Amino acid sequence: MLLHDVADRLNTIADHLPLPDQIRADPAIGEVLEDEVRHLAGLLTYLVGETAFRHRAAAHHPHELTATDRRSTLALARAAQPAGAALAALGTAVHYLGRLSDLPHQPPGPARNHAITIAHQALVNRIAAARGRLAQTARMLRSAADTQATPAVTAAVAPAPPAPPSRTRSCATTPPSSPRRPNRPD
Repeated sequence: MLLHDVADRLNTIADHLPLPDQIRADPAIGEVLEDEVRHLAGLLTYLVGETAFRHRAAAHHPHELTATDRRSTLALARAAQPAGAALAALGTAVHYLGRLSDLPHQPPGPARNHAITIAHQALVNRIAAARGRLAQTARMLRSAADTQATPAVTAAVAPAPPAPPSRTRSCATTPPSSPRRPNRPD
């Protein structure tokens, strides 16, 4: 369940990023990037913290570690790399958005127009790369969650042999009668 939840959160971040035809040098894009970078940074922090916690728990209580726990921990650790790459791509996208905001203030001419085109395409590419990394990471986590082995069915255990007879009296005997109380007058 944990892996699916993290995958859902990654997909939500990816879904909130603008599509290539929606990307312009617009303050709204900056706000979207701000929100999604914050969400992704928090999720990456969670991945790192959860992985570290699970590694410490495994070191302190190795007998309690199951194969499912190990696979989940490894999947979370593996998710950190592409999630970090997506965060880096968004950081680079912020850089290009800043360039797009600055370039119109440069002297007009073909060089500026070319620089605007290059910066815009780089912004589109970085956001697309982040979306792709987030989707890839979500698929990887879902796959890890879905392929986790179910517990093996164990063979039926033969019933235990009956206990040897006890040396104490059997319960089949009648208990001693309780002493009678003398009748008391009312």
